[in-house]
Amino acid sequence: MQKTHESSGLARSPAGGCRVVPSKYDLILRQAVGIIDFDAHNVSVDKLRQLESFVMVATKGSLTATALTEGVAPAVIGRRIDALEARLGVKLLVRTTRRITLTHEGSAFLEDCQRILADLSNAEASVSAGGVKASGHLRLTAPAGFGRRHVAPLVPRFVEQHPDVSVSLNLSDRVVDIVNEGFDCAVRVGDLPDSSLISVRLADNRRLCVATPAYLERAGTPAHPNELHRHECLTLSSDASQTRGWAFLVDGEVMHLRPRGRLDCSDGQVLHDWCLKGLGIAWRSTWEVESAVAAGRLRTVLEDFASAPNGIFAVFPHVKHLPLRVRLWIDFLKHHYGNPAYWRGQ
Repeated sequence: MQKTHESSGLARSPAGGCRVVPSKYDLILRQAVGIIDFDAHNVSVDKLRQLESFVMVATKGSLTATALTEGVAPAVIGRRIDALEARLGVKLLVRTTRRITLTHEGSAFLEDCQRILADLSNAEASVSAGGVKASGHLRLTAPAGFGRRHVAPLVPRFVEQHPDVSVSLNLSDRVVDIVNEGFDCAVRVGDLPDSSLISVRLADNRRLCVATPAYLERAGTPAHPNELHRHECLTLSSDASQTRGWAFLVDGEVMHLRPRGRLDCSDGQVLHDWCLKGLGIAWRSTWEVESAVAAGRLRTVLEDFASAPNGIFAVFPHVKHLPLRVRLWIDFLKHHYGNPAYWRGQ
């Protein structure tokens, strides 16, 4: 099963483990491990200047020209290069009276430094007047039922906050291949398979038996899952999901039941509507019924036997640099889904 971190970090999940993917700003700094020494709060300004001076000397080919650009004496630039080479333990530049050339190690190091400094510059540029700016097109996908209720209503709010971002939303109950089909991010509900995709756990999701107060008054309330055979159970058709049936935790073991009833349907929303009409007991996700339970229109049944929760996840391809619009979308979902009041109000 795909592993994730529930923190605000992002978790990639190859088989056998997981790791936290840092924020854009942490990632930029961590790419410089061994290049820039940093702690949780501060980056050494001197060491950063060493990098900047090295890049400028390598591109200009001159200590003097670099010194003029930075407004310091050439000897200062020379000391920075010496300190950088001493700390790394390698020779980066070959300096003669006529020219400066890069060593093999210096050439490779230059590419890394240029990328790191460019990323730092881009990170700073992305924050303006206290707000993060994002732009570009965002392609999203989500399961149809969940997406209609909990993704589609949030998209206009997100676009309102980020007017330079446009969004395409695909709602489908098939498992979309987000890499080959070109999606930036998917919302998925349930257990995730082993995958090279990165996932962020946005919220827990539980499956509960629910019924209206009127149905329970008429038919009674089951005290054990084995009593469900005496009730009208609203089930998904055999060609739909839930092939193992309804899951319960009994005496510490997961038990699957396939209850029977006079009504079944391949569409979960129809089962939800039938349940609200008092036609029987349904086994539904909390994302679907929590607001009705909070309002008193539905009651939970057999909650003491509820199986362990699975999750609601944001899933996206492993990329070297996660676009800012994708990160902001994930943070936006996490902000809403992580608030218990959100689910009670939907």
